[in-house]
Amino acid sequence: METDSLLVAQAQTDTSHQQIWERCLALIRDQVSTLSFKTWFQPMVPLKLVGEELTIQVPSQFFYDWVEEHYNTLIRNTIIAILGQNARLYYSISSEERQEELFPVAENFSPSLAPIQYAPFSPHILMRAEHLPQTQSNLNPRYTFENFIKGDSNQLARAAAMAVGNNPGGTSFNPLVIYGGTGLGKTHLMHALANYALAAGKAKRVVYASSEKFTVDFVEAIQTDKVTEFSNFYRSMDLLVVDDIQFFAGKEKTQDNFFHTFNTLYQLGKQIVLSSDVPPKELKGLDERLISRFQCGLTADIQPPDLETRIAILQKKSEENSLELPQGVLEFIAANVTKNIRELEGCLISLLARASLENREINIDLARDVLRVVVNEVRTPITIEQIQRTVCEFFDLPEDLLRAKTRKQEVVIARQVAMYLAKDLTNASLKTIGLHFGGRDHSTVIHAYQAVEDRTQTDTQFRQNIEHLKRKLELSSR
Repeated sequence: METDSLLVAQAQTDTSHQQIWERCLALIRDQVSTLSFKTWFQPMVPLKLVGEELTIQVPSQFFYDWVEEHYNTLIRNTIIAILGQNARLYYSISSEERQEELFPVAENFSPSLAPIQYAPFSPHILMRAEHLPQTQSNLNPRYTFENFIKGDSNQLARAAAMAVGNNPGGTSFNPLVIYGGTGLGKTHLMHALANYALAAGKAKRVVYASSEKFTVDFVEAIQTDKVTEFSNFYRSMDLLVVDDIQFFAGKEKTQDNFFHTFNTLYQLGKQIVLSSDVPPKELKGLDERLISRFQCGLTADIQPPDLETRIAILQKKSEENSLELPQGVLEFIAANVTKNIRELEGCLISLLARASLENREINIDLARDVLRVVVNEVRTPITIEQIQRTVCEFFDLPEDLLRAKTRKQEVVIARQVAMYLAKDLTNASLKTIGLHFGGRDHSTVIHAYQAVEDRTQTDTQFRQNIEHLKRKLELSSR
């Protein structure tokens, strides 16, 4: 009987928190636009109600930050209206084991507390700890392999990171050096590797530090006469992750300390993971013996993502924030922001913000307005279908012949020209281009490209025709 009573009480509690939140939503719905309501309030999920304390789950940290900044007063007044002056609201961020107190409501109400941040590394605190707590490893728990979008541009680096995360110190990838331009996902991949190793119990003592943070802490250790403790801390790690090693340049004492730290860990069979903006052999201002150490493992690069990967990144980010965006809008953003994933994500956030604040429909026109701030010239992306249509008009051929298996000379030339332009004017992969031409494989596309390239070197009229087609396609995209 006692068990039955507890179950009934729990069921009543479960029902009450849902009912309370529905009453809150009913009030909020009348005070915001339909788009804002669907974007920022419908994704919230009530978790529990204890007395006058309601806990709501939101999809992401960004989502929490936005709601807290723009709708704090509205939500506060709504909760007070439903639960009374002593109401409290807590946020739980999905997939993270922590909660943020938005406010206790009181007469002398003050702005809500900022989200709890993971503590930065502080050597004079951590060096005395015999066991390093996971939350003080300086790892971002939101960076995982699951939400790292795999593509041709990062395939080797991702595969190597997964191998190292699964067996730190036990592969020939030691050190693992990941290099590439700004905003391409190096830091995400390094955190994902370390998070996986910790969660799977593959490494117990793990720390992430930027080269700048390592340097600052080393200088502080010198000033406080704690160099020995500083060195012992880093040299006791199972997995050491250091970001942006190019910033060690010119810092001789820091380099010397890191050299000995590297040697100690390497000799003990511990794992070292590093990142840089260039390959180790191109690093300037670093000791040759350090560069030599960096090159003794695996060096993997991350290139700017191709179009398909950029679209996948935008889709993933939209899903993380419980949003559904038109496919055409995602493709338009991906076609115009080509080199930096951070800019890509920033454009998406700006798009959501503009749509919500200005009560505008999310469409190509709004995306174009947002992108004008990011890129100087926004173009409608040239599609393979558009290229096929333009080429067939020029050669006076039906479009379906480009996808047919015919080997007629005039069709073969038109098909090769269309493939050449598709590779030159779009970000589509060779495989994608081949699929648009009757399912041909990537080697056919490569052959077509080379055949057109060779002929432009010897046939003046043919080269002029290619340039004419390019100009026509590029003008149509403006």
